[in-house]
Amino acid sequence: MISVVLAVHNEVKNLKRCLDSVKDFADEIIVVDGESTDETVKIAKSFKAKIISTTNKTNFHINKQLGLNVAKGELVLQLDADEVVDGELKKFILKTAKSDLNGQPKAWWLKRKNLFLGKWLKKGGQYPDPVIRLFVNGFAKLPARDVHEQMQVEGEIGRAEGHLLHYSNPTFTDYLEKFNRYTSFKAQQLKELNYSINLINSINYLLIKPFATWFSLYFRHKGFMDGFPGFVFALFSGLHHLVAYLKLWELKRKS
Repeated sequence: MISVVLAVHNEVKNLKRCLDSVKDFADEIIVVDGESTDETVKIAKSFKAKIISTTNKTNFHINKQLGLNVAKGELVLQLDADEVVDGELKKFILKTAKSDLNGQPKAWWLKRKNLFLGKWLKKGGQYPDPVIRLFVNGFAKLPARDVHEQMQVEGEIGRAEGHLLHYSNPTFTDYLEKFNRYTSFKAQQLKELNYSINLINSINYLLIKPFATWFSLYFRHKGFMDGFPGFVFALFSGLHHLVAYLKLWELKRKS
């Protein structure tokens, strides 16, 4: 039995495309909905998904783990609504599910292709962008401490064939919405760590980290080979540090 688990919030643009890619092999689809106000739940129900309704948490990994906790399949695939399982990965999942799971790894790294400004990024540290999303039930979990964390796995981790197609940022507007959300989350983390606003930290977050990140992604990881999208991705990856620090300053002023 194969379970597919998603946590969603207002994913009407993405959810049908995602669930279309798994409907042929998923024995169970679990959708944890965080207070969607669009047709997200209606779409999920059209695929006969089990709906778990909860609050829309800033750290959405908490909602993902809620779904993973109730999954009944021997093999579990955790997806984001903006991801699609390609044909080769689908074959790998079916082949794995039919094999003796006792003789298999307990989880698998899945390669992702990331869409940014209309281009599938090949460089800049964005490919193969491995993520742990497929696992034997009971052997992996999300710590739910950060939005970009990997699963913790008890046992061997293998490498899957095929790809997840990640339609994360088809437009710059989509990217900015996530950029704003993630920088706010990072600022709150820094505040909880009692991170100080001082000269050294300001130089680090406003100058050193932004430049170092941009330089690493654009030159060391050859982001320049992805053309203009590669430059923009590297630039805003660096600006993530600057904006998060400014939001921290704002939070401290309010407290």
